[in-house]
Amino acid sequence: MKRSEKSGENGGTTRRDFLKTSAVVASAGVSGAHFIARNAFAAGSDIIRVGMIGCGGRNTGAAAEALTADPGARLVAMCDILMDRVKARREQLREKKKGQVTVDDDHCFAGFDGYKHVIESSDVVLIANAAKFHPFHAMAALQAGKHVFVEKPHGIDPAGMKLMQRAAEVATEKRLCLVSGLQSRYHTGYAETVQRIHDGAIGDVVSIEENFLRAPYVVIDRAPGLSEVEWQCSTQYHFHWLSGDDIPQSLVHNLDRSSWVLHNAAPVKCHGLGGRSSMTAPIYGDVFDHHTVVYEMENGIRIYALCRTTEGCYNDASSIVFGTKGKASILNSRIWGEKEWHWEGECNPYQIEHDALFKGIRSGEPVNNGDFMARSTMIGVMGQIACYTGEEITWERINKSDFAYPPKPEDCHDGMEPPVLPDASGSYPVLKPGYTRLLES
Repeated sequence: MKRSEKSGENGGTTRRDFLKTSAVVASAGVSGAHFIARNAFAAGSDIIRVGMIGCGGRNTGAAAEALTADPGARLVAMCDILMDRVKARREQLREKKKGQVTVDDDHCFAGFDGYKHVIESSDVVLIANAAKFHPFHAMAALQAGKHVFVEKPHGIDPAGMKLMQRAAEVATEKRLCLVSGLQSRYHTGYAETVQRIHDGAIGDVVSIEENFLRAPYVVIDRAPGLSEVEWQCSTQYHFHWLSGDDIPQSLVHNLDRSSWVLHNAAPVKCHGLGGRSSMTAPIYGDVFDHHTVVYEMENGIRIYALCRTTEGCYNDASSIVFGTKGKASILNSRIWGEKEWHWEGECNPYQIEHDALFKGIRSGEPVNNGDFMARSTMIGVMGQIACYTGEEITWERINKSDFAYPPKPEDCHDGMEPPVLPDASGSYPVLKPGYTRLLES
């Protein structure tokens, strides 16, 4: 998968404006690694202190990209539930970035409260831990006056999404950067494809098909000596109280692209189905292994969205937009029909988003992705709850709800008992559509 364009809404731009913007974004991707600020960052220093909340593979990649984006960036603090993972990732990053990794043992933190120390030590906080904590940790960092990069999803329930929306407002008030890990907005080819759709290259949009179909991901054996909560946090993608399950966790990329194509619109309602078919062993926790959601927009356009994490099946990652005069594949940056077109450039959107982040910090012109990151994640949360419950869920209802998967992020602590426990066979209970009710009536 890749990442995409900038944070603004594209619906009102002209083709000429778009091409200018694309040139700037592409240039940022090439020159970001060589960017040297002409103005000192803080207190006469060119150094920007970077901290990591979460030391999994995604945040390790984000840290490398942050250090590449700005030669004055220094990784100074790291935290994770497990100290072994902190120190292993520190060594991995030292091999890649040598003098830019200055994390000493006193700035390696483990446990649920480690985020506090990282925020205190840093100017920029990279957040890519269990998604349950993304809004809580982003708000804490922004309130402390720190710039933030936060991975998707940006929450897993309505309560978390409301907190993230408030965090985006804090970023605006304090003139801080808040950059989203939703990849598509920072990919130049995707951005031009979407702009061409907006310019009428495929006529009027009729429907959109979204697929994220693959085998189970980040499946790890349980290390000896871990408590139940440490185990669940170490394999957080497989527990819904931590990850929100696969629609917010993975299909959110597709849903963000669909919303973008439709001028950053949200659906009026959705219905869905999902469950577990074959990935039922205890190692897969309590999440579903397949989901299908149908979203209906106010103008009647429907988005057909599917995700699956099962072995031995057909796999596909695609975003296909059907119009009255053709169709477009966003991930292939291609259009068929009356106006055939194919983008053949190259870009690394993961790097571009960090280039934009550090450029915003250095220039004093902050980047704030809060608008689309909150909307797109809430669309994912809406679909997940439709699958869990079997109910039709409206946009109005999901936005009025204060539902949160327990416990609250601020109530989580070392040594706690997790909200879901295995039965005598070692398996975890799974939510049941038609019986499960999550939102208030």
